[in-house]
Amino acid sequence: MVTIVREAAQWRAFDLGVDGKRRPADFQIPDFVHGHELRQYLEDLFHENATPEREGVLQMPSSGQP
Repeated sequence: MVTIVREAAQWRAFDLGVDGKRRPADFQIPDFVHGHELRQYLEDLFHENATPEREGVLQMPSSGQP
């Protein structure tokens, strides 16, 4: 699972560990990608990783935490 946050004018992506800790993800999202374009951008980026069980990007409700 990955969490993505917008800080100032840039996106930051983090891998979430099973222990709840997060580390920087191994991909970047360009600053010009708008929030309403984010899901499609991630779908395009990760389409080769899709499986029948995990066929797309899901947006989870925001926890309100940075």
